[in-house]
Amino acid sequence: MADLQLTLKVWRQKSSSDKGKFETYDVSGLNSHMSFLEMMDVLNEQLVGKDREPIAFDHDCREGICGMCSMVINGRAHGPLKGTTTCQLHMRHFKNGDTITIEPWRAKAFPVIKDLVVDRSSFDRIIQSGGYVSVNTGSAPDGNAIPIPKEVAEEAFDAAACIGCGACVATCKNASASLFVSAKVSQLALLPQGQPERKERVNKMVSKMDEEGFGHCTNTGACQAECPKEISIEYIRKMNLDYNLSNIKG
Repeated sequence: MADLQLTLKVWRQKSSSDKGKFETYDVSGLNSHMSFLEMMDVLNEQLVGKDREPIAFDHDCREGICGMCSMVINGRAHGPLKGTTTCQLHMRHFKNGDTITIEPWRAKAFPVIKDLVVDRSSFDRIIQSGGYVSVNTGSAPDGNAIPIPKEVAEEAFDAAACIGCGACVATCKNASASLFVSAKVSQLALLPQGQPERKERVNKMVSKMDEEGFGHCTNTGACQAECPKEISIEYIRKMNLDYNLSNIKG
């Protein structure tokens, strides 16, 4: 268990109306088995011990499931590892004496609430605009009542793996939410249950994405590269095709 001492440059911002700035902290008493968020806990304990305000950061499950742990670490969303959320990043991937820069997601549609915490409720509003299916009320249907080809089910499941963390937005130079929206559109559009609202869904969700202030897709693939669940940009192609087909008159 290696002891670590690090220099952290952390973004501090009191509110969305505050200008904000980086502050530098030296943190010690770390070990390589800690997760990145546990390291932040240690820093906050040291700050509280000095009667200083702790750093606000988002977290919930700490198991790579909820997508709350949104940080840009040394210029990369969720840090240096591929397919890994911030909470699953461990300190063994850093060296003693390293300087680490920690920032919030940077996007107009994700205003900073405080320090490293941003408001991602725009994602919720996109889902509310069309991310649902019509079902008859009553008892639950038999899980095998609607046969679905294995390859289709797997593709829909891959899209549904999106945890809505917003790394795609944070890493895109246009702050596009196309990867997130396309995953949420596709997870329903690929299945029989999602067909009744298919055209309406893609129109509503894409329109809401634009309304919320997200930029257009850059086609550079940065979103796919930084997505902790490795969602494919192939879903963006599917979404764009569905959107164009849904707007053909006749």
